[in-house]
Amino acid sequence: MKRPSLVICCALLGLAPAACGDAVDPDPGVDRGDSSMVDLDHLTIGVTGQAELFPEAARLLESQGQAVPSLEGLPLIIEEPLRVGVSDANSVLGRGDIGSTGAFSVADVPVRDIHLSLAASFEHEGFVRSSTVVFDTVFTRTRPRTDIIGARVWALPTSFHDALTRAVGEPWIRAHTDDRARTLREAGFILGRVVDASGAPVAGAHVALDRGDLAHRIYYPAPDFQSATQDGTSATGLFIYVHSGAEAETFSLAIQGSRDYQARNAGAAAGMGLVLTLYPGSYPP
Repeated sequence: MKRPSLVICCALLGLAPAACGDAVDPDPGVDRGDSSMVDLDHLTIGVTGQAELFPEAARLLESQGQAVPSLEGLPLIIEEPLRVGVSDANSVLGRGDIGSTGAFSVADVPVRDIHLSLAASFEHEGFVRSSTVVFDTVFTRTRPRTDIIGARVWALPTSFHDALTRAVGEPWIRAHTDDRARTLREAGFILGRVVDASGAPVAGAHVALDRGDLAHRIYYPAPDFQSATQDGTSATGLFIYVHSGAEAETFSLAIQGSRDYQARNAGAAAGMGLVLTLYPGSYPP
């Protein structure tokens, strides 16, 4: 049985019933004369891809003459971010390790436990607890039916997190959290990248939330990470959402004034960061 909080979140975000339960046709809208139903409640998939240091983090470390840390051997978790946010004991859907080249592969991920999105996460000394979204139901209105391949997962070194915290500024973080937090990690945050169809960062983009009461929590760090504004993305295409440091929140976000970028499911919880890449169309560049 689904937990009431998860069902309510699905309803609030307007997900189709198939995203939260029930079997669905394998290919809606096409001839299904000799096809069979896909039972999403008993389907498992594999998730494979590449784990790397967040690009801007690697560049910042290199510019400061610091060594870029290796991810080899670090444990990686496949989880449902919404379940993590509400402290669901069943949030972890699979586990694996990162190989020498950054490759990872996790098998037997149960589809039935995916409600809004699927993320790859890890937490290790020297890194911030972070999750990278690798599947979002906003594109399909249902849960995944096939293996997820070529996923890109980003690691956030603690030193990069500290630079982002300085860019936003401790006074603003304390204000957004009613003095509950002084760093982005304590508050909980989203780190997003806005890119074009070729994967290049987009400057001048403005991120809009479907909840107006949260709009003032969006910041755009400068390329040198010495400051941040609320005017729009810089040449890095980065934006930061500062959470309240309290209970988890779910919402959707999109690029203001653009129909090329679909609204995306998002959420934030204290103690962790969510990494998103916003791109035009339905497929990552």
